[in-house]
This record gives sequence, structure tokens and C-alpha cells, in this order.
Amino acid sequence: MNYHFSAYLYRLQYIQRWSLMRSTAPENVAQHSFQVALLAHMLCTIGNVHFGRSLNADRASTMALFHDATEVFTGDIATPVKHNNPLLLSSFREMERVAAERLAAMIPPELSAVYVPLLQPQDSPPGSEDAGLLRYVKAADVLDAYLKCVWETAAGNREFAAAREQTAAKLHGLALPEMEYFLTHMAPGFELSLDELSSSMSPEKPAD
Repeated sequence: MNYHFSAYLYRLQYIQRWSLMRSTAPENVAQHSFQVALLAHMLCTIGNVHFGRSLNADRASTMALFHDATEVFTGDIATPVKHNNPLLLSSFREMERVAAERLAAMIPPELSAVYVPLLQPQDSPPGSEDAGLLRYVKAADVLDAYLKCVWETAAGNREFAAAREQTAAKLHGLALPEMEYFLTHMAPGFELSLDELSSSMSPEKPAD
């Protein structure tokens, strides 16, 4: 019997994000998932190193890789559309559940115990490791959206100006010290050009 789980996940590269926004650089769900995985790992590592936590950064990164897997069937629905109408949001959550079940049916049975929980992490038992890490995955998801807005506005695209302010407010509202650390020490680099990034890494010349 053939199982098409991985073949479908590869098609996330064809699902475009920010469909209602004029972007200087298109972004697909596969790219976004990779970036969220990087950010989730970073946030957890910051928490462990700077704030004395014991977070499984590798597990958080894995959860992030699969966090939008159901969009291979549902597509990416713009946030203003999805969240500004409770009925639409409820319907979309049901669509996600059905999509997760469809994907789960494509996993070899002996692998299901590993991959099915990654498709619906919101169903993790309260107090479990995955339930605790889900907060960081969701934070990384919002952070990636913010960094997209930063990148676009730095390129002169005013289309993302309001979204940048709204997303920044959402990040600060998370009350995560790991997020504040990232925004203070790491996010500013996303506004720099490649030349500016390179020059900032060059050793300073001694004064004459």
C-alpha cells in the first residue's frame, strides 16, 4: 500500500501566504513553516539560557514544521477574514480538523503515534510537554508574520505598515520575556540590507 502523507506536505510550497497583500517577495506555507521552526527553536533556547527554563527546543521546532500542514487542503486564509467573524473562524477550525484527519489517514499505521499528534497539537493533554510548547510555537508563528512585515516595510512597501504595528502589539501582549529578548537583540537585523549586515560584522578599524 502507498502512503501519500509526505507527498502532500511537499505541496505546501504551492500554498501562497499574504494573498490579500501586495508583497515585494512572495511567501509560501513551506517557507513559513521552516521559518517558524527556526524561531520556535530560538525562543525556547533563549528561555533555557536566559530565563532558567527547561524547554525542549527540538520538539518545539518539530511541532512548528507541521503547524500549518492542514493548509495543504484548506489553503491559507487571511487573518482579517478568519478572525473578524466568529462563524467563519469556527467553520475554519472544523475544516482544519477534517484536513488533519485526512492527512492522518495517509500515514503508515506504525508511524501514526509520532505524526498524528503533530497535526493537532491543540488536542495535547493539559500539562503535557506539547501543550506547554504550543505557546512557543504560536508565538513563533506570530513573530514570523511580524518579521515579514518588517522586511516589507524596510523595502519601502507601505502595504505592511499597519500590519506591522498590529502584529508588534500582539507580540508584546504575549508577555514572554523570550520574545522581548528576541525583539530587542535579534529583530533589528531584519531591517538591514545585506551590505549593512555584512559591515556590522566587520571588525572596527583602530582610530588614527
